[in-house]
Order: sequence, then C-alpha cells, then structure tokens
Amino acid sequence: MRALICDEFGHLPDAIRVADCPAPEAPGPGEVLIDVAYASVSHATGLMIEGRYQTRPPRPFSPGTEAVGHVRAIGPGVRRLRPGQAVVAIADWGCHAEQVCVREATVYPVPEGLALLQALPVPLSYGTAYTALLWRARLQPGDTVLVLGAGAGVGLAAVEIASRLGAEVIACASTSAKREAALARGARHAIAPDDELAAQVKTITQGRGADIVLDPVGGALAERAVRAAAANAHLLSIGFASGQLPALPANLLLVKNLTLHGVFFGRYIGWTPQDEREAHAPALQRVMQTLLGWARDGHLRPTVSKIFAFHDLPAALTALESRQVVGKVALAVGPDSRSA
Repeated sequence: MRALICDEFGHLPDAIRVADCPAPEAPGPGEVLIDVAYASVSHATGLMIEGRYQTRPPRPFSPGTEAVGHVRAIGPGVRRLRPGQAVVAIADWGCHAEQVCVREATVYPVPEGLALLQALPVPLSYGTAYTALLWRARLQPGDTVLVLGAGAGVGLAAVEIASRLGAEVIACASTSAKREAALARGARHAIAPDDELAAQVKTITQGRGADIVLDPVGGALAERAVRAAAANAHLLSIGFASGQLPALPANLLLVKNLTLHGVFFGRYIGWTPQDEREAHAPALQRVMQTLLGWARDGHLRPTVSKIFAFHDLPAALTALESRQVVGKVALAVGPDSRSA
C-alpha cells in the first residue's frame, strides 16, 4: 500500500515521503482494518511530524489521526462493525495511508445517506466542540456563547452545535469569509478578533457578556475574551492555533467568578498515558451517533473546503496555516475518494 512516512522528526517537506509499504496484518482482537478514502489534516499533523506534539510516535510512522472509508476486515471480538461498512475513525496516527488498523472503540458507522467526505470532520472537530460545550460547560438553551476561531474546524463546529441547541452564538473570526460562513451556520452575530472584541460583545449582550467562551486560538485573543465574559461564565481552553500560550489575567478570573476549563478531547480517545478510550467509548459512541445523525439530516453541515492529492501534505498544511481555510482540509487517499 501507499503511505506517507516520517522517518525522523523534522520540517516539511523534507520530513515526509511517499512510500510503498507492507499492508497492515490481519486485525487483532478488538481491532478494525479500514480502507482509507480521505484523511484529515490538522495543525496537530505538522506538530507531530516536527516532534512537538504531546504524542511522539515511534519512527518511522505515518501521520494522520482521522480517516473515513470502508471496513476491510474485523478482528476477534468486534461486534458493532462489519466488512464493507462505511466508517469514520480516530487513530493515534497512521491515517495517511491506504489502510489503517484502529481500535474498535474509536470507529464510528457512517449512516446511510451521509457522504464520506461530510462524515470526515465529525469525530475530532464536532466531537471536541460537543464535549466541550455539553460535558464541560453544561450548555443550556438561551446561553450566549462566544466562539473564537469560528471559521476553522472546531470553531465552526461549535457554532453549529451551540446554535442547534438553542444558544445565541457570537462568532469571532479573522476574515469576512469566515464570519459569513459562521453566520450561515447559525451564528447570530459575527465580529473580528481585534482590540474591540470585548466592547462588541458587551454591546451585543447589553453589557452582560458571554456565558460561555470557546477558545481554540489562545494567545492575546484569550485575554480579550476573558474581558468579554459574563460573571460566572465558563471559559473553554481548547487549543493554541495562534501558536502562543495565553497569559490570562487571574484578577479577572477571580472578581468575575469565572471557571476555566482545560478541554483535551484526547483524554476520551486514548491520547493520554493512561489510555482511557475504552472507559469513555460507550458515551462517545452515543455522541458520534447523534452528531452523524444530525449531519445526515442536514442539521449540521460538516465542511471540507479543500482536498489535496495524497502527496500534497505540505501544501495542505500551508493552506491550513494561512488562516484562509473555512472548515477542514483533507487528503484524497484511496480509490474510494474518487467516488465518495
């Protein structure tokens, strides 16, 4: 099979090559072998190749943590899935290959009527947004939710989910195209991430501020968002797409009685040393069934706005890091991508 291989940590394009590799062996107990049609590309992809991600795979390895395709074979003990079934999966790594072997716990059936490419962004982007908003911040209908980075994967997913669940969403995004995309997905308001962010949120909310702030950006924008938060608000720290860790003013956390939540979706899918994926699998499988069903029924619109050829991972990461991409970026990997 073809695979993208990283022999040693380093910078693209030198650190990655296209190679012919042996296909995975027959899946073991509790494992599923998948013929990959598409694989997603994220900021974490580049960090993993550079050796700067919290997970450092043994070399050589194939990157890629999210794929969609069809089940090729199942291992002993697998009950939920069958060969030939369309599925979307989360892996530790290895999705940038024509076949990947994944633990059953993080493989999810794609419902009939939902295209493979639409299913691809659901597990990581929508799963992160859903668990942050519902499991951590306990979102309620009528809450005001400020979403930073609202034109990218997790941010745009959060806009859709919060709107779907009855929240009033204020989308904050860096370009007019991203703000328009957020408004089209249900945001009530869309603002720029400038120095006036807090003032704009206060004006929109008649001085009260946002009940929930979802932040996948970090950096200086995080401090502005704290100033835009209502008293007793929940702050969701999802990631640091800006490349900078935030320095939050602790005095504002105190006097506004704010709750800061660190949100690491990886805890639910086995990306911690303790590997808790099996413990969280039943609840997360119910979440994915809900999200994929909403996508099939048109209540969510998962978006892959750019598809790159298999060998064009460097170009895909460059496009992602340009901040011009709305939604998700993907690689076309296997034959199914031509008909999906």
